[in-house]
Amino acid sequence: MTAVGGPPAQTARGARELLARRLAAQWIEPARTPGSVDVVDVVRQLGAMQAQDFAQSCWALGSRAPGSTMADVDAAYDSGAIVRSWPLRGTLHVTTPDDLRLMLALTAAKTVRGMAARHRQLELDDDTFARAREIARVELAGGGAASRDELLAQLTAGGIEVGGQRGMHLIWWLAHDGLVCWGPRRGTQQALVLLDEWAPPGRELDLSTAAARAAALGELVLRYTVGRGAVTVDDFCWWSKLTKAEAAAGVDAARDQLATLDVDGTTVFAPLDGAPPTAPTGHHALPGFDEYLLGYRNRSPALPAQFAERIVPGGNGIFLPMLVSRGTIVGTWGRRVGARSVALTMTPFAPLSATAQRGLERDLRRYAAFLGLPATITTGDPS
Repeated sequence: MTAVGGPPAQTARGARELLARRLAAQWIEPARTPGSVDVVDVVRQLGAMQAQDFAQSCWALGSRAPGSTMADVDAAYDSGAIVRSWPLRGTLHVTTPDDLRLMLALTAAKTVRGMAARHRQLELDDDTFARAREIARVELAGGGAASRDELLAQLTAGGIEVGGQRGMHLIWWLAHDGLVCWGPRRGTQQALVLLDEWAPPGRELDLSTAAARAAALGELVLRYTVGRGAVTVDDFCWWSKLTKAEAAAGVDAARDQLATLDVDGTTVFAPLDGAPPTAPTGHHALPGFDEYLLGYRNRSPALPAQFAERIVPGGNGIFLPMLVSRGTIVGTWGRRVGARSVALTMTPFAPLSATAQRGLERDLRRYAAFLGLPATITTGDPS
């Protein structure tokens, strides 16, 4: 299998095929969703979903599980069926506990090494990490749960300085070490718990041999492909931050479970799921940081280059909620959530067709129902 770098110019037909496969694999098009699914099914399908913005990540789940509510997401976290941690790129994602363990086993050591210089600046050494680990283990044992501030207070009481970003880097390290994760709801955020106590392993994971590691890489390549629909080696390497050599080993291990396609001269992997999906037809209000955009290195099929600045204003790393029509991102939307209602505003990049307007308003009302609130919807002038 040949890994292709930057793709050549895409034809309209090639872009439609990529978008259709991505929408189907990510369960964004409701017609693609296989019957009745819940938010845990969604997490299993996608493997890991970016979740640094907790509220928006909840809608990323709800948007793919028709009829679900915020209470369903809370229940999934409270039961330990899903958790939140830093398994990929040092960025928060929602995963199942066993998928978290698989990803950390493959990525954590490299990610932590990449932060070594910053940790030296913060005077965080092996002894400090070991002491923090022991304090957290003791304080959270027996079903304990702590907010960020509560755990930082426990570390302080144990003689560890947590000011100047040291505290969050300690929590980040404890999560990469596989000790803690974000679990049950605590107010508007989540509490930290011991991963193995909160959600005991469902299987044994041993990557001590080259063969076992290759098999794990194959599992991760397959999981990524199944949940993203049509991907390149470069897409996988960007998403996982694993090397091309590791990606190649994963592809080899999963080769008999992957279809190989040529889309406009680019080698693309897809799940073995029979005939390709039909052209995109739906209209969707997706959250910011959604995997539909961030799950791939090459985002051009979904987001025309001239509008990239509108999704990430000023290149500040904050991805705005997206309006998607027939697979293409056509605008942004905002929300103002009150105690009794939610005000929703659409800002299209260009005037919307009547069909797109109705479809997007319908999906925004689905978001309001997810919150359990009535909605008012306005459309701003195209920007």
